[in-house]
Amino acid sequence: MKGPLFYSKILLFGEYGIIQDSKGLSIPYNFYNGALKTDDKTSPESVKSNGNLKRFVDFLKILQNTQPELVTFDLTALEKDVENGMYFDSSIPQGYGVGSSGALVAAVYDKYAHNKITVLENLTKDKLLQLKTIFSQMESFFHGKSSGLDPLNSYLSIPILINSKNNIEATGIPTQSFEGKGAVFLLDSGIVGETAPMVNIFMENLKDKGFRTMLKSQFIKYTDACVENFLGGDMKSLFSNTKKLSKVVLNNFKPMIPEQFHHIWQNGIDTNDY
Repeated sequence: MKGPLFYSKILLFGEYGIIQDSKGLSIPYNFYNGALKTDDKTSPESVKSNGNLKRFVDFLKILQNTQPELVTFDLTALEKDVENGMYFDSSIPQGYGVGSSGALVAAVYDKYAHNKITVLENLTKDKLLQLKTIFSQMESFFHGKSSGLDPLNSYLSIPILINSKNNIEATGIPTQSFEGKGAVFLLDSGIVGETAPMVNIFMENLKDKGFRTMLKSQFIKYTDACVENFLGGDMKSLFSNTKKLSKVVLNNFKPMIPEQFHHIWQNGIDTNDY
């Protein structure tokens, strides 16, 4: 038995910036997906996933006991399914920033949460924030701290515009043109990364006044402009501001960029090819 699919996501703009209230744009990435599954097959991956779900159930029990006003689950059904070998069957790569744990959280909420908020409702900003808060608490099991945006995007499978920490909304994105000369593409570094250490570096850098000034006067400024340009379909300004943002990121976020990609990054800036 296999449940509904939940997709990966891409935070197109706003990585790190949303921690400091920049704009952000998170979009579903349908190339990868995952679903809760129960069958007779056993593999190292399914056994490992089932073990993670058992620990997740214990975490959700504590969450429900301490914050029953936030969210409650059909824990009896969840425990029974996990004991029967349920696992998360996923093609989403872990450690690549495309939301592997977010899809799992979304799948568990969708199947087992009581009084769940659904995509069929009128999704007001208050409901979106409530969902984001629930998902933030649930996903903290995996990351220690979570914004809740990854599960939110996976659960709703619609683009999410982040205006600030407490102001998010569903949005539409411009229609693709298959004859267009520009495109957004992902480049596989071949390196698995962990979110927490990178965020720790960023938080440490925030203690430096010069870094904070750069963040406000350049990084957030160009991030916000890119989001507005993208949503408005202003491609000329988008490419201009993306290049400015790209320079700022390369100069100030080098520890977050794999070393062998520094010259590739610089080459894109120098040649305007990408």
